Amino acid sequence: MKTKWKAMTGEEIDRAVIAQAEDKNAWEKPVKAHRAKLTSVSLPATLAAKAAFFARLHRETKLENWLNRIIQERLDIEEAAFADFKRNL
Repeated sequence: MKTKWKAMTGEEIDRAVIAQAEDKNAWEKPVKAHRAKLTSVSLPATLAAKAAFFARLHRETKLENWLNRIIQERLDIEEAAFADFKRNL
């Protein structure tokens, strides 16, 4: 027999949290989240200028967003090629 779960509204969630706020047994251990370390990459001025031009050409408001997208696309291509190479060995 399947149990159906009813989605709680925001008010119902608030009431449940307030009701259990002082009950230590109602809470799990706190979860610690760590911020990912940022990495800086230096680009030659001519390469940065070309990247900025193409980011504007593609209507990207931030150069960083465009670079992230381009790098991710290239990594996807490289990973697919590597997987294909390994499969053919």
